[in-house]
Amino acid sequence: MDAATPRFVFAREERVRFGHCDPAGIVFYPRYYEMLNAVVEDFFTLGLGIPFDQLLGPRRVGLPTVQLDSGFERISRMGDVLVQRVAIEHLGRSSLRLFHHYEGPDGRRAWFRQSLVCTSLETHRAQPLPDDVRSALLALSGLPESTP
Repeated sequence: MDAATPRFVFAREERVRFGHCDPAGIVFYPRYYEMLNAVVEDFFTLGLGIPFDQLLGPRRVGLPTVQLDSGFERISRMGDVLVQRVAIEHLGRSSLRLFHHYEGPDGRRAWFRQSLVCTSLETHRAQPLPDDVRSALLALSGLPESTP
């Protein structure tokens, strides 16, 4: 999928629950996208120190996903604990691209490449990332100030 090993900057664990599974007893693939949304919220709140609920609420800053690529490599079952890792691949003026890696004891279960765009929740138009968000992302990512 990708040649370079990503530099993961945030990780958390997610236990596969009954509600994540289909009648076959494995994670129903749309549930991975719900897990993805939760890890993004935790990445901002816990990883960057910028409460996600404050961005969307009082600050009225949106971060909608505009592109999402995914791959599913192994099944996950109820009770499995997945380690979800996040890498920052690109940081633009008003966008960022994250790479997510979900791993179980037997290796990678799924991966996601997610592009988010910063928007005003008043106008629903793209806007530059707030200075504190940009600074936190740069500090954590190790990326240069401007990336291609």
